[in-house]
Amino acid sequence: MFFTDFKFFLLMPILFVVYWLIPVRMNWLKKMFLLVASYMLYVNFNPAYALLLLAISLITFWGAKLLEKDMICVRGGKVVAVVALMPLLIFKYYNFINESVFSFLSLFHLRFQLPGLNWAIPVGISFFTFQALGYYLDVYHKRIPVEKNLVDYLLFVSFFPQIASGPISKASELLPQIKSLAPFSYDKAARGCRYFLWGLFLKIAVADRAGLYVALVLDHYQNFSGLNCLFASFMYSLQIYADFAGYSFMAIGTAKLLGFDLINNFNHPYFSMSVTDFWRRWHISLSRWLKDYVYIPLGGNRCSKARNYLNIMATFLVSGIWHGANWTFILWGLIHGLCQVIEKAFGLQKSESKGLIRFARVLGTFLIVSFAWILFRSPTVADAFNVVQQITTLYKGFNISMEGVEMLAYLAVAFVPFALFEIIHEFYKDFYHAIMCRVIVRWCVYIALLSLIILIGVFDGSEFIYANF
Repeated sequence: MFFTDFKFFLLMPILFVVYWLIPVRMNWLKKMFLLVASYMLYVNFNPAYALLLLAISLITFWGAKLLEKDMICVRGGKVVAVVALMPLLIFKYYNFINESVFSFLSLFHLRFQLPGLNWAIPVGISFFTFQALGYYLDVYHKRIPVEKNLVDYLLFVSFFPQIASGPISKASELLPQIKSLAPFSYDKAARGCRYFLWGLFLKIAVADRAGLYVALVLDHYQNFSGLNCLFASFMYSLQIYADFAGYSFMAIGTAKLLGFDLINNFNHPYFSMSVTDFWRRWHISLSRWLKDYVYIPLGGNRCSKARNYLNIMATFLVSGIWHGANWTFILWGLIHGLCQVIEKAFGLQKSESKGLIRFARVLGTFLIVSFAWILFRSPTVADAFNVVQQITTLYKGFNISMEGVEMLAYLAVAFVPFALFEIIHEFYKDFYHAIMCRVIVRWCVYIALLSLIILIGVFDGSEFIYANF
């Protein structure tokens, strides 16, 4: 069940009240209540996939216990990790590998193809698999002690605010909070409501509004001018950020209402001065996971330059594959990796700039990221190439279709508070905190956001983009 579902708005107040009415001395009951609620909410997606979630949780839990008791060797420990990954590999990549091998063999007039699987990909499988695997690898490398309480661990993997689209929590951050539940805090609950409101605004009023124009143009790019396609590509950059950040803020807010703190997944990524900086600000929990469990184990930067560049490319190849079973995602990941290799070769990944130079670097980074998003959104590499080719027709003239302009008019209204928040929070953070300390200012902001959500929000029950990963 997603945060934007009407049923969630009915259930969440009930969950909130019941959870906090359970006495502190009965923490075991509070955990059990959250665990049952998490599984019941996940069952709403597909009851059978709740068994998959349970299986991955049990494999990593008991695998870690066997490691602690030295009942499996190093090789056996790696086998457990592979077994935990198998559902993800099968559900997301079986058909992709099968079709890719068939296409390759067809070049040599050979025909061999395994039966295809028509199963839908379980919601959030990439997220909860990486979260469980992260715990197991931390135990494997002796970074954290083994978790002995099964209920605590099952709740860690299945915690409902983050299961569909993250953020991906580390065991060292979330498990201690589960083991020692925080008492009710009015201030934390109020912050949770603010996070949720802002996330809802980003999703309903910004992302879904931008998505209407993006779908109109990019799904029928042949019928639109290069300028329309270029603008729609920029709108997709806005859509995917507002959509994913909106989910993350709602997840953080929901967790805070229950007394938990989750990692902030975004830090104004479109103000990045390099692609390297972009990945310090975008999907922070995934960037951290890839760094800890892919990049550093490969050798990180403690090796030759050539090997370091190879490690970067391998890490972002994994990032591309994680996002989806399609050559578009693989190329998207490799583009990001290649840009970071180039930045590192010229020392741009750490350099700071000000004034016009900073503006030029931010604009250049945004253009690179937006170009890569075209691949990310396209169903095939050929479609992405055709969209880019359509954009290049700009040199023939600045023709533009006015179709969909009413969609943009609504979006423009929502874009103003979005842009103001991004600018003020990035460059004038002290000013932001100073004005938000005033009660009248806060309530004016709350009322304005609620009004915009009601007046221009898109209430079509659209899924979150990253729920498909």
